[in-house]
This record gives sequence, C-alpha cells and structure tokens, in this order.
Amino acid sequence: MALTPSTMLALGSPAPDFALPEPATGKTIRKADSAGKPLLVLFICNHCPYVIHVAPTLAKIGQDYRGRVDIVAIQSNDVADYPADSPDKMVEEVKRHGYEFPYVYDETQEVAQAFTAACTPDVFLFDADHKLAYRGQIDDSRPTRISSGNYNSADNPANGADLRAAMDAVIAGTQPSPDQKPSMGCNIKWKAGNAPG
Repeated sequence: MALTPSTMLALGSPAPDFALPEPATGKTIRKADSAGKPLLVLFICNHCPYVIHVAPTLAKIGQDYRGRVDIVAIQSNDVADYPADSPDKMVEEVKRHGYEFPYVYDETQEVAQAFTAACTPDVFLFDADHKLAYRGQIDDSRPTRISSGNYNSADNPANGADLRAAMDAVIAGTQPSPDQKPSMGCNIKWKAGNAPG
C-alpha cells in the first residue's frame, strides 16, 4: 500500500463548495451550513489503516470541539473497487467510532478534486471566513506495518496534537503555525479518469 502525502493546498485558499449526502441520516450537508464558523473538512474512508489508526482520535476531537468548529468527514473512494467504503459501511463506521460529525459520500469525486485531496486522512481546516488555515498532519503518529494488511497502532498511538493546536489557534482568532507537515496515508481510490494529472 503506497504511502501518499497531502498536496498542501496554499494557505488562505477559499473552501470549495460542497453539498453531499450523509448516508447515516439521509440529509444533505452543505458548506453553507457552516457560514461564519470555522470548518474542518476531513477526507477519510473505512478501510485505510492510517484512518483506522486515527479514528478514535477524530471521534474525540469531534466531541471536544463540538459547537466551536464544524466538522465534516468526506468519503471519496471508488466503492465499486473498494466496497468496504460503501455508504452502508459508512453508516456502520459512524456507529463503531461514535462520530458526532457528518460523514458524507462524494460519489462523483468532484469534491475531492476541488479540494486537491490526495490521501486518507487528508485534513483541511478553514477559519470563520472559510480561508484555509491548516492543511497538515493530525499528529506525528503512524501505524506500524506488521505484514501485508496488518498494522499495529498500540506502539505509537494517535493524540491529534498538531490538529488540536491548529484548531485552538483558529478558535482564538490567530493563525496556526505555518510550519505544517503533510498528512500521510493511503491514496484516494480514484475512478478511471478522475485521478489528478
């Protein structure tokens, strides 16, 4: 499984628009729902070991920052080739981890393209004006590969330190440190013809 870094979209970039279905509720979640609020957009999936590694931390961040930062997680992988990421499995994932934020499905992959998302997890934190303030790693932990398809998170658990520091800065109305390290994970599983050039 190739380790893919995030593209590190330019700081200050405006948040791309989106309106995507949330399989768990049937609602459509829109960027406009978060007007005037800081917004964290996460590109995640169900099967990636790098997402599995940070999923409990993301759930805790969702709880800790509820009401202060809007959070939306987006699943953009091609479910024809990766059925473990299907909408039905997304609903199971929400229940398994206790996500309190919307987990939405980008079937066409157009939203992932608009964000220049490259990997799972990929992180985009926007300030209240929806200008990009942070696009880096959640923290410096990574799961340890034991063998093909087998990973261990116990030796280097996630804590969300980098993302929490950035969120705290945005909430305080200050800029996160510009020294931001790329997120790393599995590449987004693009449909034929959708992969970036």
